[in-house]
Amino acid sequence: MKIRYLIAGDSTLIVEFGEEISPHINEKVRSLMQYLEKKDLDGIVEMVPTYRSLAIHYDPLTLEIKDLKTEIDKGEHEFVCNSSTGRVVEVPVLYGGEYGPDIENVARHNGITEEEVIERHSSKEYLVHMLGFTPGFPYLGGMDEKIATPRLKVPRAMVQGGSVGIAGSQTGIYPVDSPGGWQIIGRTPMKLFDVNREEKFLFAPGDRLKFTPVDSDEYKKIEKGAETKTYDTEVQGE
Repeated sequence: MKIRYLIAGDSTLIVEFGEEISPHINEKVRSLMQYLEKKDLDGIVEMVPTYRSLAIHYDPLTLEIKDLKTEIDKGEHEFVCNSSTGRVVEVPVLYGGEYGPDIENVARHNGITEEEVIERHSSKEYLVHMLGFTPGFPYLGGMDEKIATPRLKVPRAMVQGGSVGIAGSQTGIYPVDSPGGWQIIGRTPMKLFDVNREEKFLFAPGDRLKFTPVDSDEYKKIEKGAETKTYDTEVQGE
């Protein structure tokens, strides 16, 4: 599908690559962002990738929109290449119990056991398509459809940061305490967002996450390490 340009006000250009959620389309979004970052064009203020589009915020006094479009058209064949960062991040999760109060709902909805929910959820690698909703919230693709479950009918006023949830055919992690209606099946002790950390967000679009079940003792050990900054996140591909 040919890329589509949308104008959003007087200083934002949105570049769309399709109308569906897919790794292939998302790869093109990330590739365009990397292409423009390498070009280092004067006037580009910020770029925000989503599932299927890239929002480019620019200074119209420095960069004209026609020149920006020309640069994108000129490099179209360059930025459709594989842009995967190659990073695989291991995410420890304590499933069920007080940290996963909705895992029973997910199991009942799909006619399987709680143990099978855990096995299916932790057996995949999930592509981070985008970050949004709250700072550092990863929207992940690739979840097993056999554990897909609708959102809660009544959202919670507060969901604990680190909670791992399911909503429809998606799974994600709440980085900070916030309201939410996802089915909570577990929690990770890792800090996804830390304003005092050099890299404030733990994940980036293009990363792949691998959930790893842990017990309560290991959870507490990792939690303490995360608080004291002595826990090393398991990352492959760096």
